Amino acid sequence: KIVPFTDNQRSALESVRQRIWKFYADLKLYKENPAQEKKIQLQDRFDEIFQEETCFVTLNLALKRLYKNKAELLLVLDRPEIPLHNNASETDIREYVKRRKVSGGTRSDAGRKCRDTFTSLKKTSRKLNISFWLYLNDRIGSLNAISLLDHLMRLRSPSSTF
Repeated sequence: KIVPFTDNQRSALESVRQRIWKFYADLKLYKENPAQEKKIQLQDRFDEIFQEETCFVTLNLALKRLYKNKAELLLVLDRPEIPLHNNASETDIREYVKRRKVSGGTRSDAGRKCRDTFTSLKKTSRKLNISFWLYLNDRIGSLNAISLLDHLMRLRSPSSTF
């Protein structure tokens, strides 16, 4: 977190913050209606925002650090179907960490692998709107009424090449 100490620093931080949120809103609009001209404008604005030199050294360092990740941060310009944020990933990790804390960890590598596998299966099932319990019973009972999760994910992927 960047903490300003002077009025000038506060002003610089607020100005950059507003420009970044406006940029984010424009990225969301681009996702809905991608166009080459808009893509170039957004790339140029990214450069303007994140290469700006302010009176606040800490802010400048943060902007430079973000600018180094330009390709990753602007991937949505080439692939509008991908999400702009990673909240789903953070939710996955948060659940995993909570479960690990509650259980106190595992006693062996095999236990860790088992926990990780079941957590992954559960999260993937949930994302595909499939009951984890039904999927688990289907696999254990060799019923094969439900397709393999990787197959279902490929089918639902917007850029599936399989």
